[in-house]
Amino acid sequence: MAMRQLSISVYFVKAVLKHAVSQGLEPAALLRLNRISPRLLEENDARISIERFADLQVAAMLAMGDESLGYGEQRLPIGSWSMMCYAVIGCDTLGQALARYCRFFGLFMQPYGPQLRIEGGRAMVQLGESDAPAEHYSVEHALFNCHRFGSWLVQEHLPLIEVHFQHSAPPHIEEYRHMFLGSPVMFDQPHTQIVFNEALLGKPVTQNEQSLTRFLRHPVLALLSQQYDQASWTSRVRQILRGDLTDLAELDAVAQQLELHPQTLRRRLNKEGSSFSEIKSLLRRDVALHYLGKQGLSIEEIAHRAGFSESSAFIRAFKGWTGVTPYTYRKGV
Repeated sequence: MAMRQLSISVYFVKAVLKHAVSQGLEPAALLRLNRISPRLLEENDARISIERFADLQVAAMLAMGDESLGYGEQRLPIGSWSMMCYAVIGCDTLGQALARYCRFFGLFMQPYGPQLRIEGGRAMVQLGESDAPAEHYSVEHALFNCHRFGSWLVQEHLPLIEVHFQHSAPPHIEEYRHMFLGSPVMFDQPHTQIVFNEALLGKPVTQNEQSLTRFLRHPVLALLSQQYDQASWTSRVRQILRGDLTDLAELDAVAQQLELHPQTLRRRLNKEGSSFSEIKSLLRRDVALHYLGKQGLSIEEIAHRAGFSESSAFIRAFKGWTGVTPYTYRKGV
């Protein structure tokens, strides 16, 4: 549940709906169906809970009859992802699974499908090249899915050496840090690919058909919310703070729990591109978004659970995060 108390940028909502009109669909109707306010699309800094985003993505795929959401040169039939999963679940190692993963999608995406390459002790899942530049979301989504699915197969977040994109750095560059769990992301590269240590290919696949059945109940949400043991200081601080948002610990107290000097913790968070105050603010925001998606909780109760002593302070903060009030966000109109 903890990882589901996260949010995602409205950029991804726009990306999911980009080809809806050309497919004869009404974006606002899809948004309202999934209780997302169309007004949020007017706020570039707005965010929604990952649960609502995951439901929207599935609804858009089903409405389009296309798991590629209109980004591919041809439709990716509904059920393709499930069939891929069954095709790889019997593999013994991650290397075998990724090779089969690439071969499966290569059947639908030639010559632009993913390829597994090994070179100089590094392994790469590289996307095939097209004469026409690929739309950003299509390649972001492809690399994200590959990395998160590989992580699910071995039940740990696979450490990436680098993530490469052929396109130049976009305005939403900050989102890449969250998508790829803090891994270095480089732009204007010769290829679009994820790069990792070749030794990871030998990791055993620990999932089976029984766990796959559970995964396929909502694979989009599973990939977005998966959580394994992580060594980052940001995740450790977030885990400690999550214990009691109504009485948030200060930096000194958290550092003491981690057996670090406060200045050392500050430096380590800074190295990960984070800060103690940012972690607190983002945690409150994500918890608020999570509970606003639940029924039966008043705004006052949600404010309390998010660590605010007064509803008015919570409403001001929420409007700063999303551009709308929590009442408007909840109604999804």
